Amino acid sequence: MKLLCYLLLLLLLTAVAAAYQDYADALSKSILFFEGQRSGYLPPDQRMTWRGDSGLNDGAPAGVDLVGGYYDAGDNVKFNFPMAYTITMLSWSVVEFGYCMPPAEFRNALVAIKWGTDYLLRTVSQPNRIFVQVGDPWSDHNCWERPEDMDTSRTVYTVDAPNPASDVAGETAAALAAASMAFRSSDPGYSYTLVQTATRVFQFADNYRGAYSDNSHIREGVCPFYCDFDGYQDELLWGAAWLRRATNNDAYLNYLHNNGKTLGADDNINEFGWDNKHAGLNVLVAKESLENNIDTLQTYRASAESFLCTLIPESSSYHIQFTPGGLIYRPGGSNLQHATSISFLLVAYANYLERSDQRINCGQAIVGPSRLRQIAQQQVNYILGQNPKGMSYMVGYSNVYPQHVHHRGSSIPSIHDHPQNIACKEGSIYFNSSNPNPNALVGAVVGGPEEDDVYEDDRADFRKSEPTTYINAPFVGVLAYFASYPNAS
Repeated sequence: MKLLCYLLLLLLLTAVAAAYQDYADALSKSILFFEGQRSGYLPPDQRMTWRGDSGLNDGAPAGVDLVGGYYDAGDNVKFNFPMAYTITMLSWSVVEFGYCMPPAEFRNALVAIKWGTDYLLRTVSQPNRIFVQVGDPWSDHNCWERPEDMDTSRTVYTVDAPNPASDVAGETAAALAAASMAFRSSDPGYSYTLVQTATRVFQFADNYRGAYSDNSHIREGVCPFYCDFDGYQDELLWGAAWLRRATNNDAYLNYLHNNGKTLGADDNINEFGWDNKHAGLNVLVAKESLENNIDTLQTYRASAESFLCTLIPESSSYHIQFTPGGLIYRPGGSNLQHATSISFLLVAYANYLERSDQRINCGQAIVGPSRLRQIAQQQVNYILGQNPKGMSYMVGYSNVYPQHVHHRGSSIPSIHDHPQNIACKEGSIYFNSSNPNPNALVGAVVGGPEEDDVYEDDRADFRKSEPTTYINAPFVGVLAYFASYPNAS
C-alpha cells in the first residue's frame, strides 16, 4: 500500500510540476552558461558580456597554441579530462535530442560544442603526444582572481608515447567522434576532420594503455582534482563505442565484443560521470543491440537494464539512494552531476525502448519508456525548484536561486565595471563577502544539496555551490526533450 501511495504521489507531483516548469527557458540558459566558462579570445557575439579575454598565452611554454577551451568550474584551470567528457555529453545531447531544440538553441549548442572541439583538436595536433591540462591548479586555487587577471603559472601538462594517457585520449576520441555526428549535416568538412582525428587519438589511447595520472609528472598536477580514480579501461570502450556509432565500422563493433570482459565492461555499472563511463557506455551500446538486435552486444544491454532497474522503486533490484525530497543522491559532493547524467541516460534509453517497441524486465515490474521519463522528469523538476527549499539550483531560473556561487569570475566585479587589476589575494574580500555575486552566471547548475535536501547558499562550500561544465552538459539534452514533450511521462 505504501508503494502504491508513493507512485500515485509521484504521478501527481510530476503532472503538476510539468504544468509550471519552463523547460525551454531552462534549456536556453543551460547552454548560455558555457559562454561564462570560455577561455581565450571571446567573439563579438559573446552574450555573457561581463566576461573578457583570458588565457591568451596558453601553450606558449610548450611552444604550442592551446588558447581556447573551457574552465571546468569556478577556477581558471583547463582540465582536459572533464572538458572532453563535457564535449562528449554536449554532443550526445545534440545527436540524441537535437530534434527537440528550437533552431536558435540548436545553433547555440553547436557553437558550445565547437568552442570545445577546436581546443581539443589543438591538444592532439602532434603525433603520439597529448596535452592533458593547462594551468597549475595549486597556484590557481591559492588565488581568488578573475580569469582576465590571471597571473598564476600556466603549466602545460604533456604525455608523450610510450607513456600512457588512455583515459584522456579515449575520452577525447569519444568527444571528437560524438561531435562529428553533431556537425555531420551543417559542416561535413569539419565533421570529417573530427572523426579522422578521433580515429588517430583512439589508436594512441589503445596502443599505450594506462592512466594519465599514473605518470609522476602528471599526477602532481591533476591529483586529487581529476585523477583517474576508476581506471582507464572504461574510456577505451567508451571511445570505441562512439567511433562505432560515428563510423559504423565493424572493427569497433568487434573491439567492443572482444575487449568487453578484459576491459571490465560489466564492472561498476551503476556509475556515470567524468571519471566512470560504465553506465553511459552500456546505454550507448545497448542502442544498437535494441535497434539492430546484435547478439554480441547483449551483455552491454543487460548491464544497462540492470542499472536502470536500480532506479525503479517498484523493481526488486531498487537500491539507488534518494533524498527525502526525491533527488538522486551519491556521496562525494557536487551531487547534481549524478542527477543530470543519470536523467540523461533514463530519457535516452526511453527513446531506444520506444523506437524498438520493447520493455525492461525489472523482476517484479515490467518497465516502459514513460516510467523512465517520469523518474528523469522528477529529477529535472527538483533541480528547477520543486524541492523542499523551493529553490532553483540553476542560476537565473525562477525568482529564487543561488546568489553566492563558488566562481571566481562571477563573484568579482567584472573588468568592465572594475578595469583595474585585482591581484591573487586581493580577490579574497569578494570571496569572503556576504553580498551576492555581482555577475550572474546564468544557466549554471550548482553542486546542489546533501542527502538531507539542505542547501546553504555559501560561496565557501564548494561541494554545494560550485557549478561545473559536466553538470550542465547532460542537462542540455534532458531539458531539450522535456521542452518539446513536457507531458511525455
